[in-house]
Amino acid sequence: MMLPTHGHPARVVVFGFATVILVGTVLLMLPVSAENGQLTPWVTAVFTSTSAVCVTGLIVVDTPGHWSTFGEVVIMGLIQAGGLGIMTLASLLGLVVSRRLRLRVQRSAQTETKTLDLGEVRRVVLGVISLSLIMEAATAVVLTMRMVHAYGYSWAHGSYLGVFHAISAFNNAGFALYPDSLMRYATDGWICIPIVVAFVLGGLGFPVLFEIARHLWARGYRRWSLHARITLLGYGMFALAGTVLITGLEWSNPATLGDFGTDGRLLVGMFHGLTPRTAGFNTLDVGEMHPATLLVTDVLMFVGGGSAGTAGGIKVTTFALLAFVILAEARGEPQVHIAGRRISNEVVRQALTVVLVGVALVFLATLVLLMLTPFGLDAVLFESVSAFGTVGLSTGITGELPPLGELLLVVLMFTGRLGPITLASALALRERGRRYDLPEERPIVG
Repeated sequence: MMLPTHGHPARVVVFGFATVILVGTVLLMLPVSAENGQLTPWVTAVFTSTSAVCVTGLIVVDTPGHWSTFGEVVIMGLIQAGGLGIMTLASLLGLVVSRRLRLRVQRSAQTETKTLDLGEVRRVVLGVISLSLIMEAATAVVLTMRMVHAYGYSWAHGSYLGVFHAISAFNNAGFALYPDSLMRYATDGWICIPIVVAFVLGGLGFPVLFEIARHLWARGYRRWSLHARITLLGYGMFALAGTVLITGLEWSNPATLGDFGTDGRLLVGMFHGLTPRTAGFNTLDVGEMHPATLLVTDVLMFVGGGSAGTAGGIKVTTFALLAFVILAEARGEPQVHIAGRRISNEVVRQALTVVLVGVALVFLATLVLLMLTPFGLDAVLFESVSAFGTVGLSTGITGELPPLGELLLVVLMFTGRLGPITLASALALRERGRRYDLPEERPIVG
């Protein structure tokens, strides 16, 4: 069995995720999935199913209040399927693209096959599944122990809570079994820190985690791939900037950080500096944040996390590439160089395309929601970016949107989750050489 590199593999990804969402919608509409034993409206079911499969976390009904235990298990299964599928398919698409591109510069018989052999596919799939289960199990153990010993839950219920939130955290889903998300645990480091570790590792992406595990004791940072270095550096810089800015902006806000002590403010500020990357849990009332904080969070949500991971957004690698493009242009350099490597013009164009398409989607969604709802720009823009970046944070307006607005967010979540992956891979697979060039002309820029 071979995985072809020709054609449009991105279509298979889109169709597969749409099928899972459809199955989830049907299951969530069943009376057994609702706490009251009645049929759930299809708009609510499709919204929740899409949010779970696309590991977003936006909700239009209270998760523990509306859904029965069966419904919650369905949501947990959809989150797991979506997270594993995203990491696996994104990693496989990366292999497909890299193998296809190598064909143009290598002529050996080994690479002329234009296929990925079964060993490569098996290695990626088993690696993603093993890594996910190990991280989720470790997080679930810590959360379960804390739930049982500190909050008096039974072992059965504590284990259920631990497993659900561990799966939701590692897959950057943001679903919680409490009406206030994790606000009741805002200053509990034994709850918040394991969840932070889980969603950060899930958001870095399988290729980076695999490289960390392989080169953990390597003495030279230069031995790491350029992708891993860019991802770790970019993720770290945004994490630090987000933590400092959000903590500083909300430090004296009595509705958010103002009521905590210094230790509590630092812990909660760190949590909210990292959760927009795109975990979606909140330990503060997001709707009470300053407009400046919401804008900072918008940027963090739009950029997102690492490629081939459970985080959404345009990805930190894409943002970093454009930053180096600007730096090269400011220096007057004809080519973009990063860490001793030259970046091809094709990769630069792909990064620009992903960013501009993302901006266009957020703009259009924000414009439509402003026309459909009475909410202000801050809240509507926040909701649109959260849906596109598959974050799940909200100022509290999601459940008050009209059905058309909910369906718009469904499209935005689906496009935001699969769009950057499929668009980037499709652009790379469509690259072709030209046998001629046209006369050059330079329009005025700026």
